[in-house]
Amino acid sequence: MTGEPASTVVETADAAATEAFGATIGGRLRPGDVVLLAGELGTGKTTFVRGACRALGVDGPITSPTFAIANRYPAADGLTVAHLDLYRLASLDDEDPDLLDDYLGADRVAFVEWAPADHPLLGRVRLRVRLDHLGGDRRRIEVSG
Repeated sequence: MTGEPASTVVETADAAATEAFGATIGGRLRPGDVVLLAGELGTGKTTFVRGACRALGVDGPITSPTFAIANRYPAADGLTVAHLDLYRLASLDDEDPDLLDDYLGADRVAFVEWAPADHPLLGRVRLRVRLDHLGGDRRRIEVSG
């Protein structure tokens, strides 16, 4: 995303528009990229990730990893897309350093919800995405990187 503004803000009117914007961002990602997602519960983080996953070539169902902590999806050209939700972890500092090895790496794109900013276990963070409720189905999405 070289040459693009440091921050982009978009307002979406419904879940379909949030998913479509996720697809726009997903189409710009490359293997090794990590995207951090922030926002209150129910702001559309998984909806955004679903759109990004579709753009990366994931065909199957995309579900929230809240209770599983992480989901992996096969995508186009041998790429793996990982979606992690660290909400239930008190701290990455207390976890096994190998905890994220199956989800992060040079051959994967990873979306991480509720991540501590700039934690060394996360590797190279490409983008940060913040979703906020604007009332009803409307969302404000800020992407920085």
